[in-house]
Amino acid sequence: MTTPAFTPVSFTRYDTDFEGFTRDLGDSFRRYGFAVISDHGMGQDRIDSAIDKAKAFFALPEEAKRAYLVEGGKGQRGYTAFGVETAKGNQHFDLKEFWHVGRELPAGHRYSAQMPDNLWASEIPGFKDELLWLFNALDGMGGKVLQAIASYLDLDRHTFDAQVKDGNSILRLLHYPPAGFDGPNERAGAHEDINAITLLLGAEEGGLEVLDRDGQWLAINPPAGSLVINIGDMLSRATNDVLPSTTHRVVNPPPERRNVPRYSTPFFLHYAPDHLIETLPGCATPERPNRYPEPITADQFLAQRLAEIKLG
Repeated sequence: MTTPAFTPVSFTRYDTDFEGFTRDLGDSFRRYGFAVISDHGMGQDRIDSAIDKAKAFFALPEEAKRAYLVEGGKGQRGYTAFGVETAKGNQHFDLKEFWHVGRELPAGHRYSAQMPDNLWASEIPGFKDELLWLFNALDGMGGKVLQAIASYLDLDRHTFDAQVKDGNSILRLLHYPPAGFDGPNERAGAHEDINAITLLLGAEEGGLEVLDRDGQWLAINPPAGSLVINIGDMLSRATNDVLPSTTHRVVNPPPERRNVPRYSTPFFLHYAPDHLIETLPGCATPERPNRYPEPITADQFLAQRLAEIKLG
């Protein structure tokens, strides 16, 4: 069951009750940094097909997967092997492997230097088509969520539209394999996300937990077919932490689930690389002084954080 704190907000209200949808979603973000959306309408059959392509890739022999490692690529495209990514400040690597899909840009695009070409697993029929569809579906949904967030902050509804146009967003296909879990490593150590917002599909297998203000860990067990969304560090900074980027983790399963792999597909929605992250109007007040008076570009912020999680 979903923790009461994360009662799903139906996306059907986006068109029928935008003000109420915005209020409920924004209140959840303000309190927890997380929210759950149900009835997202993106087409569950197509989502399942894309996740099946990811599962097929992770089932390949290790040698075949490692052929898609990008030397010096900072894990931004293709495959990142098990035992590499490490949560900021953590000594122990996460128990996961993943594949990254980025935005497809036309030749000569001004962001080509920051956003390399995608790789595609030729062994998996339909891999490219299904994953590009999922990238674009989540990118579109993310834009709508940002419109709700802008309205919640009493900004123009379209404030973020230009800021995230051609953004350096990433679809991550995640595989947490079965393992003994007797050591200090976790499936995903406690961390905050780097980007503006994260949209997470396919987390029905338990383990996702959020650190509440009182120091307690709250489990998020979303209903099947729902979407978990959280605020990342970039948007938290832009809102002067009015909407917080909350520490979260994926804990190891109980003994009876140790033989079950976990798959999920977070979409890390980023600003455009040259977007200047600075405090939004109304988010700094005499009662809440500006905590981030020095602006920073999204690309500079990303580079700093990738180094901290050992992908830099």
